[in-house]
Amino acid sequence: MKTFKSSVAIPLLALLVIVMASCGSSKNTSADIMLDSRDAKATISKSHPNIAELFDTSVGYAIFPNVGKGAYIIGAASGNGTVYENGELIGYASMKQVDVGLQAGGKAFIEVIFFQTQDALNRFKKGSYELSGNASAVLLEEGVSRDVEFRDGVGVVTKPKAGAMAGISVGGQKFEFDPIK
Repeated sequence: MKTFKSSVAIPLLALLVIVMASCGSSKNTSADIMLDSRDAKATISKSHPNIAELFDTSVGYAIFPNVGKGAYIIGAASGNGTVYENGELIGYASMKQVDVGLQAGGKAFIEVIFFQTQDALNRFKKGSYELSGNASAVLLEEGVSRDVEFRDGVGVVTKPKAGAMAGISVGGQKFEFDPIK
């Protein structure tokens, strides 16, 4: 009987994590997302001048100010954000992530995707865009300055906000873009 309980409990817990992570933020209005994105940009710019420069020099960027992730072996994350081209708001985006590996916990973080070329931004703007598991993200820590590595014209930066998570996993992210009409 003990085996049955553990063999059912783990998949149920994983399913619960996925359902909770897919719910996203309770702030879903465009005004809330814009305000949170502005605050996230200011937070990153204040403590990381080399990243702040990318907001001005990149062709475009997408800011996801409130990404939530939960995991127990299977992990899921989601968030909503804003997309800018040449500093001007051009639309909104949603992000979903699924990964598998040795991981447990939950966290909230800011994610920024910088587009170094017009071609990279255009691929994102086509509506459905994916970052594979081999995309590397620069993790911003207080007092540590790092350079962003661009692959195919795309660079990713994340900054932890809250929570605790440990593990190693493989997965990918999928984005949907909704232009301002």
